[in-house]
Amino acid sequence: MGLGSDMYRQQILDHYKNPRNYGELEDATFSHVGENPTCGDTIKVDVRLADDGETIERVAFSGDGCAISQASASLLTQELPGLTLSELDAMDRDDIVDMLGVDISPMRIKCAVLAEKVAQDGAKIHTGELEIDRTKTEE
Repeated sequence: MGLGSDMYRQQILDHYKNPRNYGELEDATFSHVGENPTCGDTIKVDVRLADDGETIERVAFSGDGCAISQASASLLTQELPGLTLSELDAMDRDDIVDMLGVDISPMRIKCAVLAEKVAQDGAKIHTGELEIDRTKTEE
């Protein structure tokens, strides 16, 4: 487990130092912002849907925070294109932990799932299922 765990820690550091899809989408179908007040993480997720209105075509993120939140957001932007909004909605914390590849302490799970929750809430706002200004991972 030591070697594999080190490999995933390196992956987290790589995505933190060299985030993928960092920035904003000018032609986003929807955007949403969220924060983890406990750690100070803030993330904005931009999503562009395909012409069918359901398939995620492109994702970008911006914001700042700890290595876990930023790496999770970076990894998520690579995972989401090609998925549908329904598949995004079905994702849970285990999917994020699997992407990160390391055990996340209970205190850091809010950091890890922030981007996922922001993307999910943004999709629900877009489809009219939710009305909030900002996502917070306080539960």
